[in-house]
Amino acid sequence: MRVVFMGTPPIAATCLEKLIDRGFEVVGVYTQPDRPRNRGMKLAYSAVKEVALQHDLPIFQPENFREDETVEQLRELKPDVVAVVAYGRILPQRVLDIAPLGFINIHASLLPAYRGSAPYQWAVLDGLKETGVSAMYLCREMDAGDVIAVSKTPIGPNETAGELLDRLAVLGADLLADTLHRFAAGEQVIGTPQDPSAVSYAPMLDKSMCPIDWDQTAQQVHDRVRGLHPWPVATAQLAGTNFKIHATRVLELSHSAQPGTILALTKTGLQVACAQGAVEILQLQAEGGKRMAAPDYFRGHPLEL
Repeated sequence: MRVVFMGTPPIAATCLEKLIDRGFEVVGVYTQPDRPRNRGMKLAYSAVKEVALQHDLPIFQPENFREDETVEQLRELKPDVVAVVAYGRILPQRVLDIAPLGFINIHASLLPAYRGSAPYQWAVLDGLKETGVSAMYLCREMDAGDVIAVSKTPIGPNETAGELLDRLAVLGADLLADTLHRFAAGEQVIGTPQDPSAVSYAPMLDKSMCPIDWDQTAQQVHDRVRGLHPWPVATAQLAGTNFKIHATRVLELSHSAQPGTILALTKTGLQVACAQGAVEILQLQAEGGKRMAAPDYFRGHPLEL
C-alpha cells in the first residue's frame, strides 16, 4: 500500500516516525515550506522535513495546491491513501479525490468537539478531565469528516497543554498506524458521521488571552495558566512588575481579600487571591529575566505585604 504523508509540526513528525517504524511504504512527504526563525531569521526545516530527511524520503513543499502542476505531482506518486496530521494547508476536492482509499486525518480532540486549530489547548483551558485523538476521513469542511476511530486519555489536574500534546502525539501516531493497517489488511473502513448538535470549536490562541483575570475562580485561573503553556503563556502584574506565569496550583483557601491581592509568600510559591479560592504561583518569569521558582525570585526582590 502506497502512503503519502502530509504534516508539519512535531506531532506530525511523531506520526510519520511511527509509520516508518511500522514498515509502511511512504512514497512521499508533504510539509510546509522552510520558514525563517529566531533572531537570525535563518530558514528552518519543519519537524516533519527533519524526519523525512533522516529516512531519505521524497519531500515536497508547495505553497498551496492551486496549480495544476502541483496536483499532478501528487497524482504521479499514485498514493493508495494519504495520511494528514496538522499539515496547515487547505486541500481542494480535486486533491482529495486522488487517493482511492481517501485522506486520513488525525485530529487532537474527540470529534465533533473542538474542531479547529487549538483543540488540546482549549480542552485544558475549559478544564476538561478527558480528551483524545480522532482518526477521520478528510473532507472540504474543516474537521467535519466521518470519524473512523478515537483514542481517549485523561487530562492530569496540573498537566499543561504542551505536556498533553506530547502524549496526544503518541496516541495519534498509534491510532494512525492502526487505521492504515486496517486498510492494508483489506478491511472496509467505514467512518461514522459527526453529530452536528455536538460540534464545538477551538479557535487559534493569541496574546490577548494572556492576562490573568483574578475575578475568575482559582480553578479557572489555574486552567488558564495550563492551557496557555508553552504558548502564548499567561501573564500577570504583581507588585508593580509584569510576569509570565509558568506554573500554579489551586489552593482551597478561604479569604476576604480582593481578587488579585497577594496573600502570602511561602517556601513553595506566591499565593494570590481569586474570586473564589486562591492560586499559588510556583514558577514565573519577569520581563527580560529567566523562568524560576517564585520564592527564588522574591528572595532577591523582597515583597512588601
